[in-house]
Parts: sequence; structure tokens; C-alpha cells
Amino acid sequence: MYVDREIEAYKESVSRAHLCGIADVAHATLEGELQLGMRDVLLAAEVDRIIARRLKIPSFETWRRRLLRNASEPKRPEYWGLRADTPLAHALNRASLSAEVVVTGARVQGSALYLAANGCHVTAIEPEHDVVERVLVAAEEAGLESRVRGLTTELSQWMPDGPVAAVVLTPAAFAGLGPSERERVIAALQLATLDGGVHLVETIIAGQEAITEDELRQSYAGWDLSFVQEPGAAKTLVARKSVA
Repeated sequence: MYVDREIEAYKESVSRAHLCGIADVAHATLEGELQLGMRDVLLAAEVDRIIARRLKIPSFETWRRRLLRNASEPKRPEYWGLRADTPLAHALNRASLSAEVVVTGARVQGSALYLAANGCHVTAIEPEHDVVERVLVAAEEAGLESRVRGLTTELSQWMPDGPVAAVVLTPAAFAGLGPSERERVIAALQLATLDGGVHLVETIIAGQEAITEDELRQSYAGWDLSFVQEPGAAKTLVARKSVA
């Protein structure tokens, strides 16, 4: 369909004399091959082939390979400005393709779009309306708008309305919250998280420790825990909920 559209657009953009010239070239190419009853069909097909070559339209196989390559690019974290070894990859599992993934805090746009490009249905939560709008616009431009929902609210004021497969938190999500409030927010997200679901929690932002490892270990007692070293002193907790 693409080739046909390009060829027809070319025909409409040139003069009749120019098209007749292409037909003469096609006739010369097919001389001796034209059969009675097939002359017009073969000649029209050869004209189209000549135009396709002049326009340098790729073959279907070349187009298909490019399409597949381009389709796979957004699945790479680097495409969204993330590190190749981003801990976000831990959030990609079978559960995250069927239930909600919650993303909030710093780098919400890149994180949300990376997860959405890998098949997740993402809810991006941010108190700043402009940030949420940028996420939604970027999702639309990337063709991911059906997988990204944006909410302008504080995480502490939001409750999941269904099961959650993964949660991505940065210390910014806990800004202004005391220990008991942080515990309440984390507990609510844990309760909504499916068995086998994952929470990713950064411990340091802008060089300041916003939530300690000890506090996280206490909050996630009973979960399978590991800490991933980030550049500098930062670490990310990878907490997987045990399967009952």
C-alpha cells in the first residue's frame, strides 16, 4: 500500500510527457516479452518498477526489517535516556503485563514510557500538573497513550483502585512525609501488590539520604530484598513480594 501510494503520488506530480517518457523506457525494457493480451498489464507494472527505483523505495523485505528494528528500539532503556542496566528491568514480568504499574518521583517520564513500551499499563503520579502533561504528550507522540495514565496528585493522597504489579518510587515521592506517613503509604502499595510483584525504591536523591536502608528493610520485612548500586552513592531497593 505504501509503495502504491508513493508511485501514484509521483505520477500526479509530473507531466504527461514525462510519464510517456517512462513508458517508452518500459516498452524498450520489455521489447520481445510483450504478449498479446498482457501488453498493457506488463507495461504498467514495468512503469511502476521504474518509478520505484527512481524514488529509491525499499523492497518489502527491507521495509519489514526496518519496521521490526524501529519497533524494538523503544524497548531499550537507552532510547528513553535511561542506563542500559537500569533496575527498572526488574519490574518487567508476566504480572506487569496484566496489572497496573505505578511510577512516581524523579525521571517519571522516561521510566513510564520505557515500561509502557515494554507492554506495561502505567499510572504516572506527580503533584506537578506540567510534569504529568509532558508525560502524556510524550506517550501520545510515541504511540503509547493507551498504556499510560497520568494523575496529578501526591502519592500520599492516592490509593490504588485495583491490583498493582510493580511500583517505582524515588525519594521525591516521600517529600514532606514523616516516618509514620511513609510507612502508611508503603503499606497501602504493598497490600495492593500482587504476589511476585516488585517495588523499586531509590534511597538517595541529590546526594541526600531520604529513606534509610534499615527503614526499608523493616518496611519490607518478609519480601525478597536486594540493593542495586547506582552511580555514586545511590542505591535502589529491589523488593519482590513473596508468593503465598
